[in-house]
Amino acid sequence: MDIKDLKVLVKMITETDITEFEMESGEERIFLKRGSEPQVVQYQSAPAPVYAAAPPAAAIHPAHAAAPASVPAAAEEEAGERISSPIVGTFYRAPSPDSPPFVEVGQIVEKGQIFCIVEAMKLMNEIEAEYRCKIVKICRENAEPVEYNDTLFIVEKL
Repeated sequence: MDIKDLKVLVKMITETDITEFEMESGEERIFLKRGSEPQVVQYQSAPAPVYAAAPPAAAIHPAHAAAPASVPAAAEEEAGERISSPIVGTFYRAPSPDSPPFVEVGQIVEKGQIFCIVEAMKLMNEIEAEYRCKIVKICRENAEPVEYNDTLFIVEKL
């Protein structure tokens, strides 16, 4: 990233409420922070409760064959390549509220086709397919905030 791009980033951050910005692209990593008071942010990832809930259910019903069979089914659903958010922003499935979504579950997506948009600082960033694939799961709801590296889609390479 050259100094001109860095200056543009700094200007955009200073014109908004954003106090921290982080971006990784290949081997480059940019972390910008403004303000003097540290803030403590606590969060709990979604998978932890799911994994914590599964073992007690299996322990309560050890005689039932259906309970262990449902756990591998969930694992199979999660199998595949993950398409992750390259930036922090807002996930949009369609180009506008009255437009149809870019992709649906089961759809074949060609290389270069748009999966979704992630809006960051009023910039609409189109997330494109890097290879031909089939949409297995859409992991985010429309207009939902996403963090860097959050899984947006699970796909099957074709």
